Amino acid sequence: MIRKFLFLFFFFLGISLISLFFLPSLLMPTKIVLFGGRIMGKWSSVCLQIFLQTKIIIKGRENIINDEKFFIACSHQSMFETFYLQTIFNSPIFILKYELIKIPIFGWYLKKIGSLSVNRNKISKDNLGLIDKIKNSVKNSNRPLIIFPQGTRVLPNEIVPFKKGVGRIYDELKINCQPVAINSGNVWTKNGRLFLNKTITISILPIVGPGMAPAEFTNYIEGKIYKELKSMN
Repeated sequence: MIRKFLFLFFFFLGISLISLFFLPSLLMPTKIVLFGGRIMGKWSSVCLQIFLQTKIIIKGRENIINDEKFFIACSHQSMFETFYLQTIFNSPIFILKYELIKIPIFGWYLKKIGSLSVNRNKISKDNLGLIDKIKNSVKNSNRPLIIFPQGTRVLPNEIVPFKKGVGRIYDELKINCQPVAINSGNVWTKNGRLFLNKTITISILPIVGPGMAPAEFTNYIEGKIYKELKSMN
């Protein structure tokens, strides 16, 4: 119990201090804010390793796409991957819930780094223009786009069908997809439970090239990612 308390205390304290320290960077070039994001990613791993005795394994680094446009489709079980993936990939552009953009200070950072928000509860001009915004982001940046096709954090053994939106993005962008499976919920669940002496495995799967039909692609990566997650247990 003490270790779990210390983890939460120092994790959120560190994130808060980093956010405050980098506050002036909101008026500076985006690369400085992105550097702050990578520090947050490193801090999350340090806190997990020190206080929860978490082992972090990265598989499939050889599958990481270099020197060409791609987007990441990643499983989502905890807050961990939203921070740590910034240290593996080139500061991804997040597609995220509109509510996150509205969080004071944190939301300002998300806007500054070009995150794209979607309000799933209503139809709006912003939602209708999301695909155009995604295309422009991919066209004008060397950073990969990242989407969590499950739409929200899920429990480790929960099988949630992937949202159709990931298939549409794949179809519209016509670039490679980098599937990623992470079992972070075994350590840090969406409902806040924490577990000691566990392993988080980040598995970077082989790329999926363009050319599939949207529904075929969605079913394909859903099967691949869930199969990989099952093999981690």
